[in-house]
Amino acid sequence: MPTLPWVTPQPPPSEGTTVVMASRFEVRSLRDVPRFLLKSLVAWKQVRSAPGAFGASLVARPAKRVFLTLSAWESRDALYAFAGTEPHRGIMTALKPTMRSSTFTFWEVPVGRLPITWDEAKRRIEEQRGADAEARGNATP
Repeated sequence: MPTLPWVTPQPPPSEGTTVVMASRFEVRSLRDVPRFLLKSLVAWKQVRSAPGAFGASLVARPAKRVFLTLSAWESRDALYAFAGTEPHRGIMTALKPTMRSSTFTFWEVPVGRLPITWDEAKRRIEEQRGADAEARGNATP
């Protein structure tokens, strides 16, 4: 599956900041990929109408068992409300046993910098993976 391009569910205001979240999910086996992919598409549909969502994109690398998300939100409250609402909440609970690893990173940017590039998101994800590995006492993520 190719990258699902940046969509703008709600246009952001002309001024202010936005909360950006990027995530990386790796499933345990290739057998888990189809299920994760299907559930990701359900969540993708939900984010397109989520209150406070200013933008989102998704990358799937099925052969590597890796999925990346990138989204921009009005606030952390809006992001957390989305995450706690069905079907997203149930999807994350159901997929937890299939996960090998998950990485989340958050930052704020002026709304004028939207959409965020995948290069920036991937850089931040890798920095967070390194910090997470260091916190666990591992030399490499």
